[in-house]
Amino acid sequence: MRASVMALGLPALMLAGVPALAQGAVPRPEHPRPDLERDAWLNLNGTWQFEIDNDETGEQRGLRSGTDLAGTIVVPFCPESALSGVANTDFMNRVWYRRGIAIPEAMRGQRLLLHFGAVDFQAKVWLNGMLLGEHKGGYTPFAFEITDGVVDGNNELVVSATDHTRSGMQPAGKQCFERESFGCVYTRTTGIWQTVWVEAVGSSYVRGLVVTPDVDGGRFIIAAGVDGPTDGLTVRAALSADGRTVAEATAPASSRASTLVVSVPEPRLWQPGDPFLYGLTLTVERDGGTVDLVRSYCGLRKIEIQGYRFLINGKRVFQRLVLDQGFYPEGIYTAPTDDALRGDIELSIAAGFNGARLHQKVFDPRFLYWADKLGYIVWGEFPDWGVNRDNLTALSELVSEWHEAVVRDRNHPSIIGWCPLNETGGSEETAIAQRLLEVTRAVDPTRPLLDTSGYVHLSPSTDVYDCHNYDQDPASFRALFEVFKLTGTRPWNNSTSDPRGAYRGQPYFVSEYGGTRLTPATAEGASWGYGSDASTVDDFLARYKGLTDALLDNQFMFGFAYTQLTDVEQEQNGVYFYDRRPKYDPALLRAINSRPAAYETGEGTVVALKTLLPNARTERCLWRYALDAPPEGWAVPGFDDSAWTQGTGGFGSQGTPGSFIGTEWMTKDIWLRREFEFRGAVPDVVLLEIHHDEDVEVYLNGFEITHLAGFTTDYALIDVGRAIRDVLRPGRNLLAVHCHQEVGGQYIDAGLVVGATP
Repeated sequence: MRASVMALGLPALMLAGVPALAQGAVPRPEHPRPDLERDAWLNLNGTWQFEIDNDETGEQRGLRSGTDLAGTIVVPFCPESALSGVANTDFMNRVWYRRGIAIPEAMRGQRLLLHFGAVDFQAKVWLNGMLLGEHKGGYTPFAFEITDGVVDGNNELVVSATDHTRSGMQPAGKQCFERESFGCVYTRTTGIWQTVWVEAVGSSYVRGLVVTPDVDGGRFIIAAGVDGPTDGLTVRAALSADGRTVAEATAPASSRASTLVVSVPEPRLWQPGDPFLYGLTLTVERDGGTVDLVRSYCGLRKIEIQGYRFLINGKRVFQRLVLDQGFYPEGIYTAPTDDALRGDIELSIAAGFNGARLHQKVFDPRFLYWADKLGYIVWGEFPDWGVNRDNLTALSELVSEWHEAVVRDRNHPSIIGWCPLNETGGSEETAIAQRLLEVTRAVDPTRPLLDTSGYVHLSPSTDVYDCHNYDQDPASFRALFEVFKLTGTRPWNNSTSDPRGAYRGQPYFVSEYGGTRLTPATAEGASWGYGSDASTVDDFLARYKGLTDALLDNQFMFGFAYTQLTDVEQEQNGVYFYDRRPKYDPALLRAINSRPAAYETGEGTVVALKTLLPNARTERCLWRYALDAPPEGWAVPGFDDSAWTQGTGGFGSQGTPGSFIGTEWMTKDIWLRREFEFRGAVPDVVLLEIHHDEDVEVYLNGFEITHLAGFTTDYALIDVGRAIRDVLRPGRNLLAVHCHQEVGGQYIDAGLVVGATP
């Protein structure tokens, strides 16, 4: 790691009213972008002047220049955090920062860039009273050139940040939109929350870098844009391994993209749990002399989608993911140290996870650096909560900031997929958002896109399909996915009523489950978890194993994401406490997580399904029905149902979710009979397709094949193959149903689906 020039003993920076920092007191002193690192840089973290401006009158009051602010703050920690020294958790409409900069001698005479890792939400920046520019987006970096604006000695840097979390016009992720945290939203982050720094670059410098690994070709394809005059310049890319240069390539410098192809002798792959990273140095040269030099790194890694398979370097790697929200008790969005970022990954690995969903936040680049170094796979996601998708302006801001996030992070080998939305509904505005965000593929065609995590998938071309399910009962949880395990088709999802969101054979995983609260470990203060608490560690582990085994045993499922790595404030369902202390020995979880998955060891064959007995969703179906209790034997073939009424399915009340009402049914009970013809051998797979509200008993030829309690909100598939193997017969058969209703909407309809494995 190369230290900043400030850490090399150059003069401390002074501004009237702002104390100088001892060299060792600089918080987060490490270089913020190890994927784009130059030797000459100056870390501006530390104590700044600070003022809250809720009336947003600071510009009129002259805070842009020459005015001391009311207090101080420690950057890069947000003012809501304890580490900032402010610890104000109320809403702050606008905040101001001020400090001095003295450019060290070693950096003078070069072009200078002022960088901000992230400022939430709308930043404006002044240097010596001159507006440098502004940036919208609370999670993505921006920079201004300050070469012509700096003077010898002290320079005044002023930053303001406007943050209207409740406006619906900006991404906020899990930042609370009410004064106090509640549910699954937590303490807000306002203003600067990642490192601020100045770097010296060449008169022409590498301003952007795209590294595309080509595993099949054993090479890297590198595109490097150069800012500044390019006549007579070349760009040299040098790959190193184990401390020595192993390959080089050069190309003429271009302002758009200098394209270099670097072939790797005896290539070594970056793999989950076994990462290998090549050092990458890019040099802008003129006549053999160095004009600019930037250091990076890269990993040779390939991702493919083949049917239901999600392949990493051609292998089926079960993704044992954990939900990570990236909150810290004293730093909120900002980790207190670089070691804390690495430590979170190590805690996850200790519990048997091999990766994470980076949930509702664009994570610190140094987290991704450690994921690259440790072979930890992650999904790049976006904090879309807080945006009113019905507002076109807000939606355009979301798309713009997501584009910046993908551009920032696309070179990290640890990122294996993109997901810009979370738990969306089914509105037309959401459908537009999903279509707009398909631009992700244009920015990065090397990774799969998940249109939204959980709920309603409205993009038919989504590369990956998922669901969220917090059922706490292992038996019923397993039952939800049994049909998919058996057939590889029609997996459970959060909404099946919209045909735009139909499953089309993509790789599938359960991207949120569990979330169990362990009572003894979380007894202090108000807290919550999903469903009922686990009363003991043994109870928790039994439940965890039952839920997780249901997913590990499914040959068609490529992964899971357990909720969650750590407690976050009042949501206390983490594997670890909020302060990262373990609640139990994480090896107990590792033993459950790390066993081989059926996806890795088996070779599932998708079963083609066809309708044996249709239901109301596909055609008009006639049933005999009775509303008064019939005599014994009503479900047996040969029973005289000539006095029963004939009606078209389905049966129920208008407005019941997922229903297709053919005949109104408003009483407590209904009995149904329907004959059908069957020829040939009994298929390998027989499924009952049923929508019931509420309790239901289903009979075939007088034998009960299933009894279901509660209700559904859409048609579900139930495996009844074993139950009817000796009951289904050639010729005429009878399906009989009794449904009992107590409260709310009501509906009953059923049919049979069959399939055969090749």
